[in-house]
Parts: sequence; structure tokens; C-alpha cells
Amino acid sequence: MLKLNFPSFEFKLKKRDNKTFIFDILRKKLILLTPEEWVRQHVIHFLVSTKNISATLIGIEKKIVINKMTKRFDLVVFDNNGKSKLLIECKAPSVKVDKKVFDQTAIYNKELNSKYLMITNGLSHLYFRSFNNSKSYTFIKDFPL
Repeated sequence: MLKLNFPSFEFKLKKRDNKTFIFDILRKKLILLTPEEWVRQHVIHFLVSTKNISATLIGIEKKIVINKMTKRFDLVVFDNNGKSKLLIECKAPSVKVDKKVFDQTAIYNKELNSKYLMITNGLSHLYFRSFNNSKSYTFIKDFPL
């Protein structure tokens, strides 16, 4: 897989039926290794190993309902009270991190009300601070937590 713009981490990979799987330390199971999953797993290891965020405070691919439609966010870091603190949207490295991806993440955040957003394709990382209950955002230069 492609080298991403994260520190190096050791991953447990397994081949089965000509497909590669990666062990997810949050879900504690093997997950099919897609380009987006490669990015998501790097973010998880970055949060846990580099930023020392407890794995128990990270939600992964949970369902939310927006305008009567079921959606799934990639990752959320919660505070100790269970309130969403950081919403993270992961895309495959081939997907450009652009306004469309930001808009998707902002729509999810209307439901989650995270103080911060991170959008990444593993190569580019963008961070935002949310204001006025997710109605306005400002770009910030570095990882917020």
C-alpha cells in the first residue's frame, strides 16, 4: 500500500482468498483492506499511539440519521462525557480533499456538533474549528487535540 503522511506504524495484515485484511485495534477484528481503510487505520494508530487518545473514546463507522437518511461517519473522538469533540472523515489517497468532502463532513457535523473536524486522504490533512453549533468553520493549521 501507498506510504501515507503519518508516522510509520506496524499493522497486522492477513491474506485470505486473494484479499488482504488489516486488523482494526478498535473493532478488534480483521477488516478488508481498501485504500480508504488504509487511511482510516493510519488515523486510528495516529490518534492512539501518537496523540495518546484512549481507544475507548474513539467511535468508528457509526450510523447517524440526517434528513431521514442513514449515514456513517468514519471516526469521532469523544470527550470523557461522551460528547463529540473531533469528527474525522477519511478518504482514499486518490480522492481529492476538496469542498465536496468538506461539505459532506459539515453535514455530518450538524448532527454530531463536534468542536473540530479533520479531513484526510492520508496525504493531505485539513483541520477546522466549528463555531455556532456547526454553522461556521475556520481553518486551523494543526491537529487540534
